[in-house]
Amino acid sequence: MPKALPVIDVRAPICCAPVSAAPMSDDAALEVALRLKALADPVRIKLVSILLTADEGAVCTCDLAAGVDLAESTVSHHLGQLRKAGMVESERRGMNVYHRARSESLEALRVVLDPNCCR
Repeated sequence: MPKALPVIDVRAPICCAPVSAAPMSDDAALEVALRLKALADPVRIKLVSILLTADEGAVCTCDLAAGVDLAESTVSHHLGQLRKAGMVESERRGMNVYHRARSESLEALRVVLDPNCCR
């Protein structure tokens, strides 16, 4: 059975040097790994994609559930993992919860992985 990663607060955007700059410290590698672990699920990748391309900015859990063809409770679990990793923020509006991608966190992760990508 794989060793469990420790629980640390990763809600803030990652702030370490790119992996190609120099060998990473153990702490920096752990921060990157925890964020990648949160994304390492096809449903979560699709949820982030939906949130990043949403015209209205924030998307209701019910609409996200329909978009990935899963129950709202399952989608809420996935969003919770993304929220813990700092990639999604949520806001309750009455009976519904609306979510939006934290593009600054995703951009910071991209820069750490490959600072020359997409330029």
